[in-house]
Amino acid sequence: MELRVTSNEVITVNSDESLLSALKRTGIYLVASCGGKGTCGKCKINVIDGDFKAAVYGKLTAAEKESGTVLACQTFPLGDILIAIPKESRLVIGDQIAVSKTKDLVQYLRSYGVDINPFVKTISLDLPRPTITDNISDMERLRRALAEKEIYSMVFRHGFVLPMGRTLREAEWKVELSYIEDRDAGLEAIALYSRKSVDYGLAIDIGTTTVVVYLTNLKTGEVIDIGSTYNSQIKYGDDVITRIVHATESGGLEELKDAVLSDINTIVNSITERHSIDRRLIHSASIAGNTTMSHIFWGLDPGSIREEPYIPLLNSFPLWRASMAGLAIHPEARVYTAPCIASYVGGDIVAGVLASKMHRNEELALFMDIGTNGEIAIGNSEWIMTAACSAGPCFEGSGIRCGMRATPGAIESVSIDPVTLEPAIAVIGGGSPLGICGSGMIDAISEMLLAGLINQKGKFLEGKSYRIRRGDDGLEYVIHSDKRLKKDIVLTEVDIENLIRAKAAVYSGISTLIAEASLTMDAIERVYIAGGFGNYLDVDKAVLLGMIPDLPEERFTFMGNTSITGSYLCLLSEELRKEAEDLAAKMTYIELSVSKMFMDEYISALFLPHTDMNLFPTVASRLMTAMTPMKFWLMTNPDE
Repeated sequence: MELRVTSNEVITVNSDESLLSALKRTGIYLVASCGGKGTCGKCKINVIDGDFKAAVYGKLTAAEKESGTVLACQTFPLGDILIAIPKESRLVIGDQIAVSKTKDLVQYLRSYGVDINPFVKTISLDLPRPTITDNISDMERLRRALAEKEIYSMVFRHGFVLPMGRTLREAEWKVELSYIEDRDAGLEAIALYSRKSVDYGLAIDIGTTTVVVYLTNLKTGEVIDIGSTYNSQIKYGDDVITRIVHATESGGLEELKDAVLSDINTIVNSITERHSIDRRLIHSASIAGNTTMSHIFWGLDPGSIREEPYIPLLNSFPLWRASMAGLAIHPEARVYTAPCIASYVGGDIVAGVLASKMHRNEELALFMDIGTNGEIAIGNSEWIMTAACSAGPCFEGSGIRCGMRATPGAIESVSIDPVTLEPAIAVIGGGSPLGICGSGMIDAISEMLLAGLINQKGKFLEGKSYRIRRGDDGLEYVIHSDKRLKKDIVLTEVDIENLIRAKAAVYSGISTLIAEASLTMDAIERVYIAGGFGNYLDVDKAVLLGMIPDLPEERFTFMGNTSITGSYLCLLSEELRKEAEDLAAKMTYIELSVSKMFMDEYISALFLPHTDMNLFPTVASRLMTAMTPMKFWLMTNPDE
């Protein structure tokens, strides 16, 4: 029988094989956090044509069942079958674009003046075979070999000893031993493995919205493969506050922890199966996440993070074992957690600043990580101040009618003809668009402002274009219409309000931090932009929106996902791990939630681009050029 996918894959499948297994066998991975048991409800697919048998429907609604939606793990074909895989069901594994970018990571690491030196060390050992005359135990034989290397004291835990005898004999007594120098316990063995095998590590970014994993060769620094997916905690809330509430008031801490661990483990399992790698050869991991994500990963109560005076349980984390978290790698593997600064500035920002190198330079720099939480740092090699503002998940597509992440199928840029008022779009990966991502939204709103389709408050001027129409949520603008699929991609007035609030939070965070440092925007010499859609962001349009300072474009540098880069650097270099800890120790945190200045700045920023046009001189000039003086006055004085 043939399993056909609308994306043109054709797979031979047996009647007793689930569609999930068939897809997985051919390198098409779906999100299946429950391991294919039919309980998580994530591996949804749509049956377009063909007969099938569904064992269970799990959490699917009646409407989903009626429309042909099934769970791939519980569906078996009865003949040739055609399916469509929704974008949210696909697990992104082996992103070749991303992998190609990581080929320069080793050189980037060395640009810090360090070599590959992971915090989990390895040593090669040649043990003589046991004989009748040399009949000491395997452990004594191992200790003797270590003594020859002048290592006289090492701790061997039960988990290390269990497979030791079999490993030694299968490796013909020529082995590699991975170990760590624990601050309290001294040298401690992690794993013993054949010299023919490779020692691997994981660099992990735990974002509020997404999870990214790099499988890395610890000896060469090569990134073997990459996996990413949505953070399944989203079903308990879009932001960290709602998740903290679920953890503390609804007793959902274990649910949240299990959700993100399942995401990570699903990625790890998929990558290791793809490359035929034994997961027990992964002997270390490095994670970077905001303070709440780091706490939940380790099963720590995050309740105090949202309660004044906003104090987390931990800022600095021990090198705990993978088994303590439930990470599906070698149970004795050590996991490094990037240090946090405060309740709302976490290890992802420490990792990001480390990746930017701003802490090594004399120039005054601004670091911005634009995601669900907008974190900001300003400073140089002498000092760094940092703060956080809740931008919400709208820039990553959540809460926006047609929003999606910056993945293939997303509208990444929009331009509107000033005469015809017709839009032109660019789609990531080409083809028909599935939705619109953060950069596309910023472009669209900025272009609408220039074209006079919206005023400074983000309200549509009804009747200005036939593309402005009334929808379920009020006025909306049709960016793209697909008559074949009968699907329109729109931005609603409600969407624009959400985006204006988000950009206002980001800009007011920057302006407050600048004021706290007794500086002006012009003093900023370099702006590093990180975050999920940074690579697609148009500086000109972001300035028009009023999200970032009105500075010369050459001062802006896009860094992509700096959290995963910093996590990789800490995984591969003991020196950079210590540098990250020193960096965290010198960062000064400003709590914006109790700042009157921040609230004043926020209210002032709830316009396009701002109520004070003197802060955006280039935008004022462009608006003047784009319209008559009367129209410009009306645009910038919407209450008149």
